[in-house]
Amino acid sequence: MMSQYAATDIGPPHYWDKMPKMCQDNYFQWQYHEKVKPGVLKHVGPAGALYTVRVGSTRLLSTETIRWFAALADKYCDGHLRFTTRTSIEFMTTEEENVDKIIEEVEAYGFPVGGTGRSLRTMLHTQGWVHCHSAATDASGTVKCVMDALYDYFKRDDLPSHLKISMACCLNMCGAVHCSDISFVGMHRTVPRVIDEQVADSCEIPNLVAACPVGAIRPNPKRKSVTINEEKCMYCGNCFSVCPALPIADPEHDGLAVFVGGKVSNARTGPAFSKLVVPYIPNEPPRWPTLVNTIKHLVEIWVENAKPGERYGEWVERIGWEKFFEISGLEFTDKHIDDFTFSVKTFRTTSNFKYTNAVETM
Repeated sequence: MMSQYAATDIGPPHYWDKMPKMCQDNYFQWQYHEKVKPGVLKHVGPAGALYTVRVGSTRLLSTETIRWFAALADKYCDGHLRFTTRTSIEFMTTEEENVDKIIEEVEAYGFPVGGTGRSLRTMLHTQGWVHCHSAATDASGTVKCVMDALYDYFKRDDLPSHLKISMACCLNMCGAVHCSDISFVGMHRTVPRVIDEQVADSCEIPNLVAACPVGAIRPNPKRKSVTINEEKCMYCGNCFSVCPALPIADPEHDGLAVFVGGKVSNARTGPAFSKLVVPYIPNEPPRWPTLVNTIKHLVEIWVENAKPGERYGEWVERIGWEKFFEISGLEFTDKHIDDFTFSVKTFRTTSNFKYTNAVETM
C-alpha cells in the first residue's frame, strides 16, 4: 500500500504502512487481551483477533539471524514483526494454528519464547565493553550470565508480578536502571586522571568544566588544564565523554552496584526510583559469579515472600527496608545513606519527605 503521507515528512517512514492489516483494522478499537500461555498473547478487536508470540532476543544480532527472523515473519505473519523496547521480538499472526509452529521453529533455532504475564522480561542493557568509551563493566557479558541463571523465570508465568531487570555500564545510565525492579550499574570508583598536555591540545576547557554535574572541575590556567576536586567527584565519567584527556577506567577498582524497587507504572502505586542495596561488586569476567548469585538471590526472596500482584518495590515498601535487609542478608553500610550535595531538592521523590513543608524549610 502506498503511503498517504508526504515523502518530505521528517523522520522514519510512517508507522501506519508498517503495521499488520489486523492492527490497522482494529486501530484505537481494541477491546481486550488474553494471556494464552507463557510467551503468547491474544488481542481482540471488532475486526478479529491477533496472536503475538514474544521471543527473547539479544541486543546484538547478526544479519544472518535478522534474515532468519524476517523469513519466519514472511512465512507466518504476512511479513510483519516487531521489536519491543526491551529488545524482544514479537511475531504477530491472525491464524491461531500458526502460534505453535512459530514457537517450534524459534526454539529449534535457539531462541526462547516467554516474557509475558507474570514473568521475567528480557533484560534492558547498554553497550558495555563492546563499544562504550565510559563503561565501568561489560553489558552483554553480565546480562548473558544473569539471564542464564534466571532463564526459567522468563519461561514461567507464575511470579508474584512481572519482573523487569535492567543494566547500565556506567553512571550515565542509558539503561533505565533508575526505574526497574532490579538493576545493576557499572561503577567507577577513582577520580579521572588529568593528562595536562592533552587537555591543552584536544579539549575545550569551558565545555569540560560545564560537563561536570557536581561542579568538581575547575580551570587551571597555570597548566592550561583543569583541576578536579576529589571530594566532589562522583565518578560518573561525564567529563571523559567530552574530553579523552581525563580517562576514568580503572580495571583494578571498577565494578558494579545493585539497586531494587524502581518502576514506571502507575498501577497500584506511583512510579518509583530504584534504591541502592549493594554498593560494590567487583568485576569478575567472564561469568561474574558474585553478581549472578546476588541477583538470583534477590529474585528468589521476592518470589518467596511477595504477595500476588506486588512489584519488587511494593513488596519492600510493605515489609519495610529494615525487614528487607534482614531477609536478604545484605549488609547495610554508610554507602546506603544519601549524602549527595543537592539531595534536599530531591526529597519530594522519596517517601521520607513526600509533599511536606519540611522541604521548604530545610
